Amino acid sequence: MATKQTRAWQRMLSGRRLDLLDPTPVDIEIEDIAHGLAFVARWNGQTKGDFAYSVAEHSLLVEEIFGRLNPKARTSERLTALLHDAPEYVIGDMISPVKAAVGPDYEELDKRLTAAIHIRFGLPATVPVRLKKQIKKADRISAWMEAVEIAGFTREEADKLFGAPDLDLISDLHIRLRPPVDTRNDFTARHAALLRDMP
Repeated sequence: MATKQTRAWQRMLSGRRLDLLDPTPVDIEIEDIAHGLAFVARWNGQTKGDFAYSVAEHSLLVEEIFGRLNPKARTSERLTALLHDAPEYVIGDMISPVKAAVGPDYEELDKRLTAAIHIRFGLPATVPVRLKKQIKKADRISAWMEAVEIAGFTREEADKLFGAPDLDLISDLHIRLRPPVDTRNDFTARHAALLRDMP
């Protein structure tokens, strides 16, 4: 008796059918990514305010911080920073302890989706180690800001978990909580602006 095959694809609002086991660049649309990320909550939703802090909002902040840390960064590198959590439009945002519990399968799925997304938008399938470290630094600064401003952490706790940031670098930046549609539109617009500037 044949066993029933488990469905491993998701239909997107664009109409695309994304195969999670074998994602292809032709099934990736920025509108799907922006919409999904705008509705995925960071911190498992355990944040202050009337709106969840979304992965799309986080991604916009990380790209801004990355640009400040690396003022000579190429446009393609800034686009890579904006898309650093893009696979989460499909697989959600798992906090680090859950990722550790799930194990290497999550990481493999993330890698496959990242490669397809990057190829779709003219980026290398694999992020160079140097660039990955630079984006991670911006990511940790964003996480520190989120922890202190909306997730109930003291500065001391955030310093231990994410490292103390250069406060002058982020003195004019703040966590924004707003309707998902606003974040979705800003994410899509920023993506379009970066694509226009790419050689």
